[in-house]
Amino acid sequence: MIHLDTHVVVWLYAGDLRRFSPAARRRLDREDLRISPMVALEVQYLHEVGRISEKADVVLSDLGRKLGLAQAEGDFSAVAAAAIDLGWTRDPFDRLIVAHAALSGATLLTKDRTIRRHFRQALWD
Repeated sequence: MIHLDTHVVVWLYAGDLRRFSPAARRRLDREDLRISPMVALEVQYLHEVGRISEKADVVLSDLGRKLGLAQAEGDFSAVAAAAIDLGWTRDPFDRLIVAHAALSGATLLTKDRTIRRHFRQALWD
C-alpha cells in the first residue's frame, strides 16, 4: 500500500504521466493506492480556488474506477495529534497527509522535497 500526495492525484487524473519518475510509475502500477481524507479536501480546495477544473468527488471517483484509488482508514484524532509534532511545515494539508501516512506505516509518494527531506517514508525516485 502506498499513500499519494495531492499533486500526485491531480497529475494522475490529468493523465500527466510524464511528471512521474520511472520509479514512481512502477510503484503506482504495483501498489494499492490510498489517500488521506485530507487529500480529498485539498483537491476540493484546489477546485474552489480555480487551480483545477473538477470537484474532488469527480476526480476521486474517476481514479477509484480506473486505478482502484481508495481512502485510507484511520482515526482522525490520532492523525491530528501526530500532525501537531510536524513543525517543519506550516501547511496544514501536508502535516495531516504526512501524519496519516506515518500512522498507517505507509510510504508516501510525493515530489515535494520538503516532505521527502523530513519524512523517511516519502519517496519519488
